[in-house]
Formats: sequence, C-alpha cells, structure tokens
Amino acid sequence: MSRLPDRFVIGVDLGGTKIHTALAAGDGNILAETRVPTETVKGPSHVIGRIIATIEQIREQAGVSPGFIEAVAVGAPGPLDVANGVIHFAPNLRWRDVPLKKLLQERVQTKVMIDNDANLAALGEHVYGAGRGVENMVYITVSTGVGGGLILGGRLYHGSTDGAGEIGHITVLPDGPLCGCGARGCLEAVSSGTAIAREARRLVEHGKGQNILAQAGGKPDEISAATVADAAAGGDPEAASIISLAARFLGISVANLINLLNPDMIVLGGGVMEIGEPIWQGVRLEVEARALGAARAHVQVVPAGLGRRSGVLGAVALALQLD
Repeated sequence: MSRLPDRFVIGVDLGGTKIHTALAAGDGNILAETRVPTETVKGPSHVIGRIIATIEQIREQAGVSPGFIEAVAVGAPGPLDVANGVIHFAPNLRWRDVPLKKLLQERVQTKVMIDNDANLAALGEHVYGAGRGVENMVYITVSTGVGGGLILGGRLYHGSTDGAGEIGHITVLPDGPLCGCGARGCLEAVSSGTAIAREARRLVEHGKGQNILAQAGGKPDEISAATVADAAAGGDPEAASIISLAARFLGISVANLINLLNPDMIVLGGGVMEIGEPIWQGVRLEVEARALGAARAHVQVVPAGLGRRSGVLGAVALALQLD
C-alpha cells in the first residue's frame, strides 16, 4: 500500500514591520519559510497581497501543490474576533475592522484560521518551545509593541470577547506617554522598542543623547531600540537610563501577572529582550520586590525558546489544531 501524503499547513505571523510565513509538515517541522516587510503604509489590500505572495513563494519552494495545503493560520495584531477573523483595531498595522479571514479565504481556497499574534506566540512556546509541558503560562512579547498570551489549564485562554492577554495595554504609568491604543501610560507606551526609540529621540531634540545619535549615524530618524542598546553597552549613562526605565515598567507588569495568575512560567520574547542583561536585571529586581512570596518562589521567568519563530510556529500549531 502506498504511503498517504503527509499533512501540510501554512503559518503566518503578521506584524507591524514584517510578515513571517512558513510551510510545515504534520509534525511541525518547517519545510520552507520567508520574511518580507509588511509595508503597512500601503493599506490592508496591499498587505494581504503580500501575505498571498509569501504563501505562494514557500509552497512552490517546498514543491507542495495547493490541494495538499490543509489550512492556513494567521497570527495578527488585535483586538480581533477569532471566530469571524475580523481585526477590530490594530494600531501598528493602522487597521480597523478588517475582515482578514474572509479576504484571505477568497484567495487561498482552503481553510483559514485567525488568532491574536501574541496568543499564537504563546501557543508556539507552549507546544514547541520553553513552555512545553507547562500547565499555566504567560507569554509576553516586547518588540515594536508589547503583546501577551495566556495558557491556562493547558489551553489558550481568549476571554469572553477574545480580548484576554492584552498585556501591552496594562496601565503602568497613569498620565504617561500616549499609546497607539489611545490611552496613556500603557506598558507598550513605556517598554516597547518604539517607546525606547521615542525617548532617545526626545533626548536628542533637547540637545542631549549625543552618543545615541552617533550610534544612529547622526540621523535622529534612524534611532531605534537597538541603537539605544548599543550606546548603553558602550557605557553611555543616558542610554542606560532609558533601558533601565523600560525594564522597570516591564518588571512591574510581570510581578502583577504573577500575583494575579500564579502561573508556572512567564516567557519573555521579542526583539527588545535581545538587549539582554540590562532588561533582564530590571525585570528580576521588580519581581523580587513586588511578587508575593509563594507565587514568586514557584514561577519560572524565562526567555522564549523559539526566538523570532514563536509566532509562526504558534500559527503552525493552530493550523494543526495542537492547542
């Protein structure tokens, strides 16, 4: 008897700066993948076209015909309606009420599933990464924005209206900087890569931050969280202060989540965590100072095990229904 074809699925991690698309076999093994810029400023239709182009590219690269693709799962910024696949509001994409599932389904002619991008990063870490075998886990991604996902009782927790896990919009500094969501003082507004870069540019505008500016080649518009981190690593106190404050607010949020949920593990991922020890030290200090004893002693606060593949592997897991 001839062997039946393997299962093939496609996972897409849709972010404000990049689209990461992967084709995987039934065991979750990635056979082909690609990353392209999102080009958000060109609007939803353009971005959806780019998603379709990446799907076609990796399908052809892997030599898999369209009929063998069982499902396409997309992790997208939210808040969103999981069942209907509508993105209600995604500040980093500049989208409102975009019916992503419907628009994709019309083009790919196969089952399409949509979930919050940070939820799927949490699922990826739970199924394939740092959180394997963990019953109760919180995932936080600190990158262009700040997102989160909750694994409670071994499954993704969505909440009553699919809004659970919006950790980036916990208020940590009342009357603080304006967040893309319209509120002030959200974690995303003070600890994201965008926030770190904003604070550095603010310094430069006031005639300070010259070491940071030098790291950006003298161009204020080129200042990023990475240039601030590089300046801090070189001993610049202004840059170190920006990183330290972002780490402090992140650590406060982690401590609050420990006290609220008493999880087994908190997994921290995203590009900002790649800054390394200056961020982790701030998180550890706040957890030690603020998390309650028994919960603090039990929880593990660890780096993401999948790096920047957390989201796309979570989308693969969703497509394979491994939640």
